[in-house]
Amino acid sequence: MSGLPPGFWWLWTSTLVNRTGAFVLTFLSLYLTQELGFSAWYAGLVVALHGLGGIVGAPLGGMLSDRWGRRPTMVTGHLAAAAGAAALAFVTSTWGVAAVVLFMGVAMQSVRPAIGATIADQVPEHDRRRAYALNYWALNLGFAIAAIGGGAAIFLGYRTLFLADAAATALCALIVFLRLPETRPTAPTASATAPGGASAKEGAGEQRISMLDVLRDGPFRTLVLLNLLVCAVFSTPWVGLPLTMAQEGLEPDSYGMVIAVNGVVIVGFQLLVNKITEKRSPVALLTVSSLLFAVGTGATALAGTPLLFAATVVVWTIGEMVHVPTNAAATARLAPAHARGRYQGVMGMSWSVGGFIAPIVAGWVISGPGPDVLWLGCAVIGTTAAAGYALLLRRALAAEAAAVEAAAEAAAVEAAEAAAAAEAARVEAAGPARDRKPEVSA
Repeated sequence: MSGLPPGFWWLWTSTLVNRTGAFVLTFLSLYLTQELGFSAWYAGLVVALHGLGGIVGAPLGGMLSDRWGRRPTMVTGHLAAAAGAAALAFVTSTWGVAAVVLFMGVAMQSVRPAIGATIADQVPEHDRRRAYALNYWALNLGFAIAAIGGGAAIFLGYRTLFLADAAATALCALIVFLRLPETRPTAPTASATAPGGASAKEGAGEQRISMLDVLRDGPFRTLVLLNLLVCAVFSTPWVGLPLTMAQEGLEPDSYGMVIAVNGVVIVGFQLLVNKITEKRSPVALLTVSSLLFAVGTGATALAGTPLLFAATVVVWTIGEMVHVPTNAAATARLAPAHARGRYQGVMGMSWSVGGFIAPIVAGWVISGPGPDVLWLGCAVIGTTAAAGYALLLRRALAAEAAAVEAAAEAAAVEAAEAAAAAEAARVEAAGPARDRKPEVSA
């Protein structure tokens, strides 16, 4: 945990504070069904709307963090999410609840790209994967505290918990505003070229990269599409696992104990995983993490007891601990410094798309072909992602490295030519002065 700048630790603290009060997402489905009397179908739809908001919020937050700044984007997003949590304590109508949760999805996901970009701005490249892993550890540690503390304080009422969520999120915004410096880099001059060959705006003085330019970046596009496959697999157990366990005749509280293994493993072993993986190749780590997702979810089809289901959770949780920080660091590596927010935003959108689609598909498959088909499909998708990382991403990163090296060589040649021209001009200017004969006084 040593060697990271103070600004990172303020960001880490804000993440921990924010997630420690994350009661809305933790207890939203129970609040809708038990407190307000809505159906389970409506509760699932509202949770999906939160993911749908993230599809909009992630690229929006990425664009704002590059244009407006990292800190104002985070402060605005946190305050908007706090307002949403407070409103949810009082809004009870069907359309009102849906609208507030959708708004919260936009606000909460708009902060993620700014956080990712800030870490890349502050931390040297060789420490970024560790920094992303530590921030992810804080997120899960806070979530575990919220789940335990909220469960213990449920007697206070759901509305009280939602107001506490709003207060914690507002405190997070205050920490960012008071202690976190702005880190947004200035864009290069207009002579630079955007990814995919897109030229900068003429006369703007600074290069502008649009979301379309980001999607034209071939290596990054490969990373996003492969991550989308992993997201689909990662999001499936959160809906498919309780339904599968119910079909096996297990009690609902068994699922609570099984899924709690995910948070316990992350909180207990994330730092150890960081130590083991810190010197490994990103391509190798992403390949191995995808295989762990494939094995863990695929083995769910063979489980029949809570202990075996918990064992499958351990396997794909290790994949999660390896994948998330490595993917974030790879995104930062591929992004130009002044466009890190947009790149993180597009990558965040892939997580939101996977989180929106996977639960819907999981429910349909389990109610139709059955759980075994669902988990076999996850194993196939995870293996496909692993093959893609091993083959396509290795080439993509090699091409990116070659392009960076070629650009550096071209810049060095241009600088050498400019220096030679300046030296020639200096010699030419000094020549007549040397050739002049000195005047002899009478």
